[in-house]
Amino acid sequence: MVENVEKEIVSIVSEVSGVDEKEIALDSHLVNDLEIDSIKAIEIVVAIEKKYKVSIRDEDVSKITTVRQIIDLAKQLIV
Repeated sequence: MVENVEKEIVSIVSEVSGVDEKEIALDSHLVNDLEIDSIKAIEIVVAIEKKYKVSIRDEDVSKITTVRQIIDLAKQLIV
């Protein structure tokens, strides 16, 4: 399950941001590179919570700035 997390989260980020998956790097900055505002960030969090049946704390969300950080957090919660 954890092996696909990276691809699945990039797909979610792509869907919410409207940026093509091929253009999303793990180190893409959510705000500066992908223009993800707070509303879109919440959409991403909700999609991840639904998909993996996990709960992401608000204080964790505010610390996330890159795609890699989202993936790392999701992997921690899934295990």
